[in-house]
Amino acid sequence: MNERIRELSQVADRLADDELAHLERVHNRLYSFTEGREILMEKFAELLVRECANVAAEQSAFKPEYRIRKHFGVEE
Repeated sequence: MNERIRELSQVADRLADDELAHLERVHNRLYSFTEGREILMEKFAELLVRECANVAAEQSAFKPEYRIRKHFGVEE
């Protein structure tokens, strides 16, 4: 696995854990494994899209990063 993908995976894991802990406190219930996995996958996908958009922005003056983010529904 690419080292950068591994790093993004670890960041996504931490972000998902934080969000899951927050949701459990706010809603006063435990979330299932499936719900936790969905949050993790969403965080990982968002990080990948952001990374791709950032690379595209560095490579072009035509703002393709905006189109990439918009296509995947990822906010800036």
